[in-house]
Amino acid sequence: MTLRLAILSFWHVHARDYTRQAREHPDTEITAVWDEDPARGRGWADELGVHFHPDLGGLLARDDVDAAVVTCPTTAHREVITAAAAAGKHIFTEKVLAPTPAECAEISAAAEKSGVALMLALPRLYEGYTAAVRQVLAAGELGRLTLVRVRLAHGGAVEGWLPEHFYDPAATGGGALIDLGCHPMYLARLFLGRMPETVTATFGHVTERAVDDNAVAVLRCADGALAVVEASFTTPVSPFSIELHGTEGSLVYGTPEPRLLLRRTGGDWRELPVPQATGTPFDHFVRHVIEGTRDEENLALGLDLTRLMAAATRSGLEEGSPL
Repeated sequence: MTLRLAILSFWHVHARDYTRQAREHPDTEITAVWDEDPARGRGWADELGVHFHPDLGGLLARDDVDAAVVTCPTTAHREVITAAAAAGKHIFTEKVLAPTPAECAEISAAAEKSGVALMLALPRLYEGYTAAVRQVLAAGELGRLTLVRVRLAHGGAVEGWLPEHFYDPAATGGGALIDLGCHPMYLARLFLGRMPETVTATFGHVTERAVDDNAVAVLRCADGALAVVEASFTTPVSPFSIELHGTEGSLVYGTPEPRLLLRRTGGDWRELPVPQATGTPFDHFVRHVIEGTRDEENLALGLDLTRLMAAATRSGLEEGSPL
């Protein structure tokens, strides 16, 4: 079976990555393009040698489109994804699913009603270090988990390579936290094993854009466990890092080398093996559609992610207490 794909917008920086993956995947082909920016869409359609549709409805009516890769502005996800679902197209989309839980509920209901697959690009869910961390937690090696910290950052805002439209709150719904911080956020939620009781966030504007370019969120669970989520567009050499601390041990990754280290009470640090990633989210999406299965964990984490981001955004936009 060959899965025939439409690319719905090249607004997101990862749209070209998914296009490349689709062109390289043996079971997929791109058949059409739509874009809210017609000039950009036509340019990509010409490069790919496929038809460009200036109207979304016309593209979704095509018989040679089985699925859609949705990489339009985040604030347009509800409109675009629900239309694709209503047309019976399977959907692969960028995180976050939508800016608000209400919009997410509408999107997931539309996909459920049409019986189509809905999957988010949560790449770090399928990485080997994530699987290894989950094994350590399942084995109870850390005792009672008390603190999770996950950081992801790059220098896009200070090095000038992040597109200017990523700083437009009307299109993005936020800045560093809602974009890059999604990955630490869903990993923190995964490692905690439950939703927190409260979320508190602080936003920084190092480059004085309209959205945050430097952010921290703290998640607090009812039992006192905390998670710290960090994201930034202003730190070019900051390593991706994971820390988990418990009553009987600690586990760290990427501080700064990509090594997974465990230390239990009374012992020394020892390195644990990190398995290979199980594939890209796009690979998993194609497999699920072809096999007629669904990645329930992916969607559940995606829905929780929007709830967490919505709460963090509300908190981050409030003024901090002056000293």
